[in-house]
Amino acid sequence: MNQPESGFMGAPVETDLALLDADVAILGVPFGWPYPRPGVTAGCTMAPTAVRRRAARLARFRDHWDFDTNGPMRLPRMVDCGDVPGDATDGPGNSARTTAAVAAILEPGAVPVCIGGDDSIPIPILRAYEGRRPLTVLQVDAHLDFRDEIDGVRDGYSSPMRRASEMAHVERIIHVGLRGVGSARAPDVEDSRAAGNLLVTARELRERGVPWLLSEVPADASVFVAFDCDGLDPSVFPAVSAVAPGGLSYTEASDLLAGIGPRLAGAAFTEYVPALDVNEISALVLSRLITMLLGGTQPVAR
Repeated sequence: MNQPESGFMGAPVETDLALLDADVAILGVPFGWPYPRPGVTAGCTMAPTAVRRRAARLARFRDHWDFDTNGPMRLPRMVDCGDVPGDATDGPGNSARTTAAVAAILEPGAVPVCIGGDDSIPIPILRAYEGRRPLTVLQVDAHLDFRDEIDGVRDGYSSPMRRASEMAHVERIIHVGLRGVGSARAPDVEDSRAAGNLLVTARELRERGVPWLLSEVPADASVFVAFDCDGLDPSVFPAVSAVAPGGLSYTEASDLLAGIGPRLAGAAFTEYVPALDVNEISALVLSRLITMLLGGTQPVAR
């Protein structure tokens, strides 16, 4: 793994995955499987570095009172494993290296929390769970991401949930935050519904509430969170490659992530573009959401 300058939220850095000894492992995954015309998503490769830089400032308050949780800021025993090495032109190689790194993290029982990278990275991450407990994938995203292929690429950022639905170890996908228009066509929506997945628009979540959505996740589920930052409203998180108005509020997102608790099996946060971030506001939101996700976790047995 490539060595970061500092670990996320002050976590110790351990890039030799054979020496991993932690409950949670932070892993940067800058490179996914690119399309021939990557566009602004190419800027997502800088996200792990930008998030760590902003989280270093937040880390100074780790022992302070957190009014969002009504107690001291709590984080599990975690290490930062650095970044998966990659190449912007090498989709197959990036995918193989990512799957191998996540599999190595899972082997001793750690929970991988990955910082992308564009939204193609959940595909190789989820492949690493093959042979383990069945997963419920909680996707927070403005878009369905259920296309079979685009420009001949089947593992690109418009296809992660389609590829996930094909994995025998993925039981169900809960799509949350859907709105506007994107790459999905009518057959993609029909296919996801036919597979037994739950499609929840951002408007429906606002009307029915986060507690309702959490009740749709079985108490004994092993949950993987695939969090595309454009699932958030752009007033909360503007630095994304595909802005869509009407998304989740910060409170909705933080309550949802905190509510996963010990069901968390892993996570990937994607589509943050640091070059579009003014005053590192989006980096702060992402750092904070990761801490909310991890604050109440004790990893489930795998």
